[in-house]
Amino acid sequence: MSSVPRLVVAAPSSGSGKTTVATGLMAAFAGRGLRVSPHKVGPDYIDPGYHALATGRTGRNLDAYLCGPDLVAPLFAHGAQGCDIAVVEGVMGLYDGAAGEGELASTAHVAKLLRAPVVLVVDASSQSRSVAALVHGFASWDPEVRIGGVILNKVASDRHEELLRDALDSSGVPVLGVLRRAPQVDTPSRHLGLVPVAERRAEAVAAVAAMAAQVSDGCDLEALTALARSAGALSGAAWDAAEALGAADPSPPLRPERPRPQAPDGLNVVGRDRNAPVVAVAGGPAFTFSYAEHAELLAAAGAEVVTFDPLRDEQLPEGTGGLIIGGGFPEVYAPELSANEPLRKAVAELASAGAPVAAECAGLLYLARELDGRPMCGVIDAVARMDERLTLGYRDAVALGDSVLAAAGTRMRGHEFHRTVVEPGAGASPAWGMRAPVRRVEGFVQQGVHASYLHTHWASEPGVARRFVERCLTS
Repeated sequence: MSSVPRLVVAAPSSGSGKTTVATGLMAAFAGRGLRVSPHKVGPDYIDPGYHALATGRTGRNLDAYLCGPDLVAPLFAHGAQGCDIAVVEGVMGLYDGAAGEGELASTAHVAKLLRAPVVLVVDASSQSRSVAALVHGFASWDPEVRIGGVILNKVASDRHEELLRDALDSSGVPVLGVLRRAPQVDTPSRHLGLVPVAERRAEAVAAVAAMAAQVSDGCDLEALTALARSAGALSGAAWDAAEALGAADPSPPLRPERPRPQAPDGLNVVGRDRNAPVVAVAGGPAFTFSYAEHAELLAAAGAEVVTFDPLRDEQLPEGTGGLIIGGGFPEVYAPELSANEPLRKAVAELASAGAPVAAECAGLLYLARELDGRPMCGVIDAVARMDERLTLGYRDAVALGDSVLAAAGTRMRGHEFHRTVVEPGAGASPAWGMRAPVRRVEGFVQQGVHASYLHTHWASEPGVARRFVERCLTS
């Protein structure tokens, strides 16, 4: 059972200031000596990086579509173990979920699953008395969602604040904070949202500090803490990588005499067991997208997880038996990635030897023959390029054949988010058959390579990690 105090930071719509308030709250609480557990609703990889900077802990995602509603509370409890308070940043508008799926995966849905009060962040820059109608509507729409307070953002002046507070006096929802416009807390964006922390660490540190100062000055932290403590207790055990693997595959481990290393709070496991297969995971500024649970599952399956930076490292980690290249922004770093010819050659040689290689989105681009005209690894006979059209949304997929990740027929839910195109979009043996939003095939399976645009969360199908590590041992 988890009774960690917790808040969900939501808003009527995107662009209202959720990330500023949530990150500022995390940093402000941490500045008071609290151990803060950071979480993000939905598949977003970038905001958790700012959350980690604010708290010193791994930012974790809570996605009821990718993982299923039943895993939301256990995954939350896993991340929040040993913490004094948790802050959960919402996604889009409070009631916006997976398209055509009702409340599924919305911030409201996750708040109900966590039995957590909601703090509504309202962009008040272009309204005064109307704010009361807006807050009343959101507070009364779903009686199971408890909006415990409002933080008014982008308030222009003392007079503006007075008008807003007067309007909200009769709403029954207390004002827990008022924030003025503050350009120093702004974070730069580009084609897929905020620029990740890994690409602007010094500036990100300064921005997070400014967010913490703004929230500390403008919000009632005592009242917010009291609200967090009013969250209901969650029943059931916290998610555990080893237990999840056991439930997914009851067969005995391949080498039961070897102790399985445990990943501390989502960190990479290095040097735990010289007999363990080495799984190299691409990191650095070009490959920043990953879920912490993936490394934990790989470690629980017996792997030694080692991160390398394709922008800097000219060789794969010593003893690499498997390679994972997740999401990120290779399109931004195409010249540097292309210039690192020794590493591109090493990746191609590993793949040609039949070693397991799993690539998602950015990884797919890196494995292609070229990206925007620049040579890449050439593992996949395809060409990648930037595109004006944004491809975004949840996907319902089925594995069309056996691969290092899944057996044929395995169904998984995933997410696409890119402004690039790979031609052709699928190989002779496609990775996935998509059922929604349109039927199509996508991705590449060849030898030990599984490359696709689809981002998946392995907590929903933990056997993926065991299958990958077993292939590392047998390839």
